[in-house]
Amino acid sequence: MKYEKENHSKFLLMYHIIFVCKYRKKLLQPIDQELKDLIYLISESSDFEIVEMETDKDHIHLLVKSKPKISVLSIVRKLKQLTTYRLWKTQKQYLKQYYRKENTLWSEGYFACTIGNVSRETLEIYMLSQG
Repeated sequence: MKYEKENHSKFLLMYHIIFVCKYRKKLLQPIDQELKDLIYLISESSDFEIVEMETDKDHIHLLVKSKPKISVLSIVRKLKQLTTYRLWKTQKQYLKQYYRKENTLWSEGYFACTIGNVSRETLEIYMLSQG
């Protein structure tokens, strides 16, 4: 059986990803626009696309479209590491109020599930109602 090269393949991989502030600290609302801008910026130089995104007080929902060669874990790692690093550069005084002993932002875990194209609109409505 002969497999097609990826550039000839057809795929639609979309993930609903959620990650949470460490210790469930409710700190995102004042910095949510900067966080969203950072995530869009990161995705522009990556192999994944942010389709939709919304924050709540202590977590963020992402609808991500990616290529099959990119793992969900690599997407989450990249987003968590770079947003933590960059937000600590611009929001140090604010974040120190919540994390006195460590430059952290996100908990270790995350939630991810694949979504079918049929339920995309439903998920987007749900995500937009967060916060």
